[in-house]
Amino acid sequence: MKVRVKVIPSSKRAKVDVAQNGVMLVKVNAPPQKGLANKRLVEVLADYFRIPKSSVKIIHGFTSKMKLVEIKKIKK
Repeated sequence: MKVRVKVIPSSKRAKVDVAQNGVMLVKVNAPPQKGLANKRLVEVLADYFRIPKSSVKIIHGFTSKMKLVEIKKIKK
């Protein structure tokens, strides 16, 4: 599954919301430097979907606030 994500770095808490237009709004408590916000984004989304971090991959938008993220569901 691919989802569009808008990241808000340097927030006080990590939080996931879904906007009305279907874009996920993710606040991360990491600065947008040296990939720290991207790393924290993967951790927050993995926790939100209850999947391993290896199942979350940023496809597009590494240096942008708007990203395209692929979520791979675990097959049981």
